[in-house]
Amino acid sequence: MSKQSPRYVSDKQLSERLEVSRQTIWRWVREGNLPSPIKLGTNCTRWKLSDIENWEAGKVGAA
Repeated sequence: MSKQSPRYVSDKQLSERLEVSRQTIWRWVREGNLPSPIKLGTNCTRWKLSDIENWEAGKVGAA
């Protein structure tokens, strides 16, 4: 059985997916309205795609 590696998205990819600006993504993180990103390196911050999909599913259920 193979274990899949987690997939990650950047702030740019996330802003395109959610149709908001990159500044909005970071504001939502500061306000606690978006899952926290993971720091993968000095200049590499990403979100786990599964965390974003779960967050989106929760938003749909709350509407």
